[in-house]
Amino acid sequence: MARKNKGKSGGNPSRPRFWGKHAVAAALDNPDRKVLKAWSTREAAAFMNFPKELPVVMAEAPDLGRMVPHDAPHQGVVIEVEPLEDMWLGDLLAEAPEKATLLVLDQVTDPHNVGAILRSAAAFGAIGIVTQDRHAPPESGALAKAASGALERVPWVRVVNLARALEEIAEAGFWRIGLAGEATTDLKDALGPQRVALVLGAEGPGMRSNTRDHCDALARLPISNAVESLNVSNATAVALYAASVA
Repeated sequence: MARKNKGKSGGNPSRPRFWGKHAVAAALDNPDRKVLKAWSTREAAAFMNFPKELPVVMAEAPDLGRMVPHDAPHQGVVIEVEPLEDMWLGDLLAEAPEKATLLVLDQVTDPHNVGAILRSAAAFGAIGIVTQDRHAPPESGALAKAASGALERVPWVRVVNLARALEEIAEAGFWRIGLAGEATTDLKDALGPQRVALVLGAEGPGMRSNTRDHCDALARLPISNAVESLNVSNATAVALYAASVA
């Protein structure tokens, strides 16, 4: 599993720091992830499976709090990592099973949302997510914490041109469904083909017009009039559930 990263979350700009037991444990268990250094309380270290060759600095909880943004809930452990390597869309599509669900995010930039989406993708067996390289968050501690380990398990492909990627996805036999609140078709009625790509836009602006033009169908989630819309990560979870039982 691989993806590109150009951002930072403390420390070296090209080497993000992850925190929290789930995010750290998943990174340690991922053979594709290079973990460079760890900082831990003695209590947390007793539960973490640190490799013998990994440099581990014992620290107090307040010291760790100063290593993460805004005293984030580090749970006594922080690691510095190398970003994962790039993954090609063609490789992901070539490995897709006969029945598969793929997520495509159009300029969803909030790391907490993308992290939560990765977590839902793992929970419902999505084969991966596709985002634009320039309009998606980099790997970061906040994203990894929200993903609760799924950052290490769900393939994430970053592409330069999302419309071109959607064309390639269609050529691989995926039915592309764009989620739009104003659509007249409910999602359950738009589902059907074995391979489905669920396309979601950012909160507020939603999908861009060119992205809509590259969808085979537009569909809505049948929510009540009590709320105008769902948070994009919540909408993704509902849509993934619907696709998984279709």
